[in-house]
Amino acid sequence: MIQIAIVEDEEIYVKQLTEYIRKYQTERGRSIKVTVFGDGEDITENYNGGFDIILMDIQMRFMDGMTAAEKIRQMDQKVIIMFITNMIQYAVRGYEVDAMDYVVKPVEYFSFSQKLDKAVGRMRSEVKEFLTIPIGEGVVKIDIADIYFIEGQRHNVIYHTSRGDYCSRITMKELEEKLAVHNFFRCAKGYLVNMNHVEGFVGSDCVIHNVHIPVSRTRKKEFMNLLLQNLNME
Repeated sequence: MIQIAIVEDEEIYVKQLTEYIRKYQTERGRSIKVTVFGDGEDITENYNGGFDIILMDIQMRFMDGMTAAEKIRQMDQKVIIMFITNMIQYAVRGYEVDAMDYVVKPVEYFSFSQKLDKAVGRMRSEVKEFLTIPIGEGVVKIDIADIYFIEGQRHNVIYHTSRGDYCSRITMKELEEKLAVHNFFRCAKGYLVNMNHVEGFVGSDCVIHNVHIPVSRTRKKEFMNLLLQNLNME
């Protein structure tokens, strides 16, 4: 179960974020528990490190989100912090507390769900997760983080990984749905790339370990947004 804390003093945003998380939970098939705190003081007092993700408002009455995040970082280096704010000038200071990202108010569901995908992907990358792939008459278990990209070829797919290439029979659609939370993106009809391995964008291709992979014109804008977010996180 994913443990998410919402630290927000405005009830309208608490309600909205809770509804968004409930919708996300249904769409992604995840089990999520939400705990709400009305101020930075409330979460830092007796903090026990039990959260995976903290959605933190910045401007609050007693203790602002940046101060709360600094205190939390002294106790917990692994929790993922995302700022929810309309104060962009403060949100960009997030690097000081190793914040993963920020969401701008008013919050839109699509943007929020994409950032939550990244947070879940980062959270899960700390614990190795494997994909069991049927190959020929046997199977092979691959660490998902080691997959560079997946190439579709008719009824088969080729997994290009740090350990070599593996061919298996499965649809790209199935893989796209299964790997969405691991920061994979369908950049073209026949390619699913691990955004954590994308090194850049040249011409109309993304580059992964010196391999150029086409990005379709219709998906370029979304791809570039994800790439910029990834680069800003590093």
